[in-house]
Amino acid sequence: MTLKLRSTGATDRGLIRSGNQDAFHAGTWLVAVADGMGGMAAGDLASSIAMQTIVPLDAETPEDALVAALRGGIDLASGRIRQAVEEDPERQGMGTTLTALLFARTGSCLALAHVGDSRAYLFREGVLKQITRDDTFVQMLVDQGLITPEQASSHPRRAVVTQALQGGEVSPAYATMVPWAGDRWLLCSDGLSNVVRPDTLAEVLAGHSDQEECARRLIDLALRAGGPDNVTVVVADVVAEG
Repeated sequence: MTLKLRSTGATDRGLIRSGNQDAFHAGTWLVAVADGMGGMAAGDLASSIAMQTIVPLDAETPEDALVAALRGGIDLASGRIRQAVEEDPERQGMGTTLTALLFARTGSCLALAHVGDSRAYLFREGVLKQITRDDTFVQMLVDQGLITPEQASSHPRRAVVTQALQGGEVSPAYATMVPWAGDRWLLCSDGLSNVVRPDTLAEVLAGHSDQEECARRLIDLALRAGGPDNVTVVVADVVAEG
């Protein structure tokens, strides 16, 4: 019996923004979400560069090479963003979040890479857990015990990101995990997580076995909550085959 990853993704401009700066990939071995920032054209370019750079990682990768592959992809994406800024100074300040999950060819391990405030959640045996830590000003305040997570959700500076892929020095978080059959992963931009509560996310992940229906429902909930931002979701299931 081998574990495989089955995924789908969806994105929506939302109800306020004039364009969509998010990007995603829902592949066989790789799933990822990026949320661009720094002006409409530049933010869209940054997330596009990041996604185009890491999509080639969607291939059979040995377990012991997962983190190195993600690290190399992020380093390359950062360099390409830096080059794009150098080509046009008006792009200064553009950047993107990136949250990516790479599945080993054996199905015995996965690796996660993260920078910014997009998120990866794991829904396992009926329990939803946020795996990534937001690179944000309010998360820093939470970590220091200055505010509660509930206060962070409505803090006026909750959108301030402390690091992103902008072409400079960056310290992404990397982790490896052992997948279980039946795991369901949700990767999303903050256009979802800022307006839909975790308990509601869990209800939708549990209640919609069809991935496409699940993704559409999550986006619909974000839109019903006002859709103030672009919203992107990737739903990825770990399934046993053979």
